Amino acid sequence: MKTWTKRIALALGAVMLSFVLFSLSCNPNGKGSAATAFADTYPAVQIPANSLTVVEAMQDVFRAVSAGVMPSVVEIDTKEKKTAPANPFEGLPFFFFGQPNDGSRTPREYEQSGLGSGVIVRKSGKTYYVLTNNHVAGSATEISIKLNDSRVMNGSLVGADSRRDIALVSFESDDDAISVATLGDSDTVKPGDICFAMGTPLGFNSSITQGIISALGRSGTGVENISDFIQTDAAINQGNSGGPLVNIYGEVIGINTWIASQSGGSQGLGFAISINNVKKAIDDFITNGKVTYGWIGVALNEVSKEYKDALGVGNREGAFVSQLYIGSPAEKGGMQAGDFVTALDGRSVKTVDQLVRQVGDLEVGKTAKFDVVRGGREVTVNVKVENRNDTVASNNANLWPGFVAAPITDDIRKELELDKNVNGVVVSNVTAKTAAAAIRLQNRDVITAVNDQKVTNLKDFYNALDRTGKKEMWFDVYNEGHTVSTSRYKLN
Repeated sequence: MKTWTKRIALALGAVMLSFVLFSLSCNPNGKGSAATAFADTYPAVQIPANSLTVVEAMQDVFRAVSAGVMPSVVEIDTKEKKTAPANPFEGLPFFFFGQPNDGSRTPREYEQSGLGSGVIVRKSGKTYYVLTNNHVAGSATEISIKLNDSRVMNGSLVGADSRRDIALVSFESDDDAISVATLGDSDTVKPGDICFAMGTPLGFNSSITQGIISALGRSGTGVENISDFIQTDAAINQGNSGGPLVNIYGEVIGINTWIASQSGGSQGLGFAISINNVKKAIDDFITNGKVTYGWIGVALNEVSKEYKDALGVGNREGAFVSQLYIGSPAEKGGMQAGDFVTALDGRSVKTVDQLVRQVGDLEVGKTAKFDVVRGGREVTVNVKVENRNDTVASNNANLWPGFVAAPITDDIRKELELDKNVNGVVVSNVTAKTAAAAIRLQNRDVITAVNDQKVTNLKDFYNALDRTGKKEMWFDVYNEGHTVSTSRYKLN
C-alpha cells in the first residue's frame, strides 16, 4: 500500500473512532459516560400534575383577559399648540448681548406632541367613544387614535374635566366589530385582588402588566384631582395614562392616571381613578359636552381630633362645614357653618373629598338628606341640589362668616400669650371681600362674644353664629390685652 493511501486509511479510522466515542458520550444510557444532554432533551423541571393544572388554569385566565380586553385599548397621539417667548430673555429689564428688550417681538407658537392611552367604552351608531385622562387629550388641538390592530382614526374631543382629570374622545367607523370594553363596579374591589394595567407605556403599544390591588381610597395629593384612587403594584409608566385597570373578569375598574416615583418610572406605586367615579361623567360628556356637578354651597375642611373634641363630635368621621355661601342651597335647607356632616342619603361620609364627589354626582333638583352633628346633637338637614356655577362657586364675597374659627389649644394660648382667663375662638384664614374682611377681623384675633353673647369654645361660637332671625351681627374681639367690639354687619 502506498504511503498516501496508508495515511488516508489511518485518518478515516481515527474519524470513525471519534464518532463512536462521541455517540457513546451523548448516550445517557451508556455506562461510564458523562451523560451529556442538550437543553431540549428533557423538561426544564418536573412539576406535579395537579399543581401544573392550577397554574395553567390561571395562565388561561390571564390570556383570556388580555385577548378579551386588549382590542378595546387604544393609543392616543395628540398635538397641542403652545406659545413661548420669541426672546428667551424677554421680560428682563436690561440689554443682553447688546440686544434691546423693547417688547416688540411677539410670542412664538409651537406644536407639542403627546402620547397616552385610552379605552373604548361606548358605541352609538358609527361613533365610538374613548375614555382617557384630561391631561392626555383635554387640551389637544389634534387627536389621532391608534387601534389595537394598528388602524389609525381621526379623533375628536367630546368633553374634558380637570377636576377629575378625565376626557372623552370619539372617532367614526363603519366597522361594527371594533371591541368595546365592559365597565365593572369599583365599589366591589378589595385589596389583594389580581388586576391588569393596559396601555402604551413609553410608546410600547398593546402592553399589559399584572399585579394586585395594593390599597383603596387613596387621595390625589398634589395632582389636583377630587377623585379617590385605586393603588396597584402593576407596572404603570408614562404613556399608560388613560389606559384601563382591569379585574380578572375582564371588566374595567379604573383609569390609570399617575404614579408616585423618585425616578420617573414605575416603582410599584401606580394609581387609577375608580371607574364608578367617572360613569356619570361619560353620560354628561355625551349629552352636554361637560361634566355637570351638583352644588349646595359650603366650604369643607378636614379637622384634627382636638378640633372634633371642641365641636363635640367625638370619634365620628365626616367633613366639617367651616363656612357656607349666603343664599346657597345649603343655607336655604337649614345647614349652618359649624355643622359636621357624617352621612349623605344614608351613606357614611369619611372624608372631605368623598363628600365633594358625592355632592358633585347628585342630580340637580334632587333633595338630599344630610346627617350632621351640631353642637354635639345629631340633626338631619334636607337640601335641594342646584347646578354648580363656577362663577357663583368662586365668589368668596358670599362666604359666611368669611373665616375659619379655631379652638384655643394650649399651644395656641402659649403662642398668642393669652391669659388663662381668656376664652373663645381664634380667627384664621380670613378671606378677602367677605363679611369678616369688611368688619376688619384679622388672623389671630380672639372672638370672645357674638352679639354680646359670651362664647368660650367652638360649640358656643357656632351656635351663636346662627343667622336665623337676626338682622345684624357683631363680635367682641380680644387682641393684645384689649377687648373691642367690631362694627355691625347687616344680614340679608
